[in-house]
Amino acid sequence: MVEPPHVAETRTAYDTVAADYADLLKGALAEAPLERALLGAFAELVGDGAVADVGCGPGRITTHLAGLGLDVRGVDLSPRMVAVARRLYPEIPFEVGTMTGLAFPDGALAGLVAWYSAIHTPPKRLPLVFAEFARVLRPGGHLLMAFQAPVEGDDFEPRRIERAYGHALALDAYRLPPDRVADLLAAAGVEVTTRVVRRPESQEKSPQAYLMARR
Repeated sequence: MVEPPHVAETRTAYDTVAADYADLLKGALAEAPLERALLGAFAELVGDGAVADVGCGPGRITTHLAGLGLDVRGVDLSPRMVAVARRLYPEIPFEVGTMTGLAFPDGALAGLVAWYSAIHTPPKRLPLVFAEFARVLRPGGHLLMAFQAPVEGDDFEPRRIERAYGHALALDAYRLPPDRVADLLAAAGVEVTTRVVRRPESQEKSPQAYLMARR
């Protein structure tokens, strides 16, 4: 199968920034009470069972979920991100993989987190991603997504990123309308139960959205 161009582009970009990304964001969750609360609620809902952090990057959310008692593993497209995660958190399993080809059997997961990991997927391909999420979640399994929401006029329009984390890049990112994402999830068989959108803070340029859903 031919790899879509955005996949190769995303892998290259995150391989490039892996070490600096991990260093710059390592303390971010400690200053994000809303995000910690949502992750905590997700952990309570999931309870026992396997969980995947899909698009885990250097593992900062993965290790937080492990600290909440979840049986969690990380999956990321970028081999260098996975290498950083394995070095930082050797007690947690991390593996290289794609969101449309997860290496889990049908219904294997009690929970799945996609923390800002769908933002580089062209909108027309999101149904494929969400179908894969639904496939690996067991009936009653829980999903938590985080992503940037649009400001007026830029729904689903790509933003070209040419520099980030101190590196030159070539990468598209999308601001996703929460209602539209909820509709796409529902079409895949995953119903949204909670929607949270907060105002931009600090250097953020758009609202931040969080969806919790259940298969």
